[in-house]
Amino acid sequence: MTVLPDEGFPLAAEFPDPTREQWQRLVEGVLRKAGAADASGPAAEAALATELQDGLATGPLYTADDAPGVPGYPGFAPFVRGGRPEGTAVTGWDVRQRHAHPDPRQANEAVLADLENGVTSLWLTAGPAGVPVDGIAAALDGVYLDLAPVVLDAGADFEPAARELLRLYDERGLAPRAALGNLGADPLGTLARTGGDTGLDGPLAAAAALAALCADGRPGLRALTVDALPYHEAGGSAAEELGCSLATGVAYLRTLTAAGLTVDQACAQLEFRYAATADQFLTIAKLRAARRLWARVAEVSGAAAASAAQRQHAVTSTVMMTRRDPWVNMLRTTVACLGAGVGGADAVTVLPFDEAAGLPDAFARRIARNTSSVLLEESHLARVIDPAGGSWYVEALTDELAHAAWAWFQELERAGGQAAALRSGLVAERLAATWACRSADLATRREPVTGVSEFPNLGEQPLQREPAPEAPVGGLPRVRRDEAYEALRARSDAHLARAGARPRVFLAALGPAAAHTGRATFAANLFQAGGIEPVHDPATVDAASVAEAYARSGAAVACLCSSDKLYAEQAEAVAAALKSAGAQRVFLAGKPGGEQREAYLRSGVDAFVFAGCDAVAVLSSVLDSMGVA
Repeated sequence: MTVLPDEGFPLAAEFPDPTREQWQRLVEGVLRKAGAADASGPAAEAALATELQDGLATGPLYTADDAPGVPGYPGFAPFVRGGRPEGTAVTGWDVRQRHAHPDPRQANEAVLADLENGVTSLWLTAGPAGVPVDGIAAALDGVYLDLAPVVLDAGADFEPAARELLRLYDERGLAPRAALGNLGADPLGTLARTGGDTGLDGPLAAAAALAALCADGRPGLRALTVDALPYHEAGGSAAEELGCSLATGVAYLRTLTAAGLTVDQACAQLEFRYAATADQFLTIAKLRAARRLWARVAEVSGAAAASAAQRQHAVTSTVMMTRRDPWVNMLRTTVACLGAGVGGADAVTVLPFDEAAGLPDAFARRIARNTSSVLLEESHLARVIDPAGGSWYVEALTDELAHAAWAWFQELERAGGQAAALRSGLVAERLAATWACRSADLATRREPVTGVSEFPNLGEQPLQREPAPEAPVGGLPRVRRDEAYEALRARSDAHLARAGARPRVFLAALGPAAAHTGRATFAANLFQAGGIEPVHDPATVDAASVAEAYARSGAAVACLCSSDKLYAEQAEAVAAALKSAGAQRVFLAGKPGGEQREAYLRSGVDAFVFAGCDAVAVLSSVLDSMGVA
């Protein structure tokens, strides 16, 4: 065995260490060629940064100078690196699947199939949005409750649902210490979901009573869930989701300690639920920051260090799930599950890919549970404790996100706490503003949605699923990334059903394939995102043949597609010919400027489509002009 000298790897010894300034100078040269001549030094580096929500930005380069202080060790405060010293390396994370079928018998079939095939705990939605409370026993028939923890989610019906589960434990002779899971009390989460002026005193008192019951004799059972999903699903950012969860957790600590529990007992009664998205690094940083923030709250509240570790349940985001091309959701949930596992979540729920279409079928549930199984058993993802730890980027992002979330949490506390902030509209207004900014990015396709705003498939057949029970309404809205495009596609579908054909756009591709393919592909992709079928005749060679092809196409609008050079030679004549042939509107794929733009407009071009244009506005106006209701 060869032992390397302490001074380092000898093969690299003769290479000088590069400096950040050297790297910046190289970047300057590239930017100068691209026309950004004034970008130099730090400005060159800043020019390559990517803006995130919450005022954060991802830089192009991270070094040890960018990392914050030492984040500690797994299982020790501030728990950035995990709530337990061993992380999930021993058993992997808890694979928790959600069940909400209103028929207890069918829910039971799905529950047993999941437990027999890799799921380790159950997330059971009860009440009007899921299994009836009096059907909980039937839904859990045949389940070994001492082995499979049950987490309830019953909204306003949390108390009767919890009492029914406790009765079931007693009926089956389950020893109190063997009861596992969470009774799911979350009065503030219910307020966020449903709004209204319903008082909180009664629900909070009921939640405290359940917590006292669990603390006294059922140490494996928690009573309360701090569910941050309502804020994520209303369009909130990562920092807003974290800040709302902190404010909710603090409110519950106050309630439980006022009811007689110690701070340590109160902390032990809480489980936090967060969304995991396809932005894997943001998901990792969010879960790490959440543990750090809660550790600070617990420390200030007087909790012992061992009680300050936050227990986390991560759920793949419904906001990112699409109704069109739902198969792509499998990829999104896989990345989200990876982020949740690497981020240190104790339990992970992968929602089925057809979640947006209704109640999932057996195949979708199988894919969902196998996502965790593959990552755990084949990719060995849980065998490394905090694998992202030490990454300068992840550590910096965790720190920045924690500070942004803490600022929002302080604002909520100054407003009187989470309940007051919900009732005053502060939370709703902040989340709406965040979603409006994100919606603009979605509309302009700066944030692309594969299968929806990018690479849509007009010929796909929609999934047919049994309708899911209606979710609670009246509080914060539920948003999806695909909603604007889904509305456009729904208009197209209705037109297809009524007229027998989709609305069409004629692509006037000028010149050879090398000249027009790029922009023709861009235009086809853009118009299909709104359910508008592109039609292209490759035989067109001049203005007359383009007009004839347009007349045969059955399209109501047209779009010119070619190179800037050919536009200068042919666009004006072709646009005029298309207008003479009856085109309601003529678009040009590209972004000309100055006099050239004005010349095109005078010749008959009505508008321009280009990367970064407001695709939703363009597509909506096209459908309007076609009379597509």
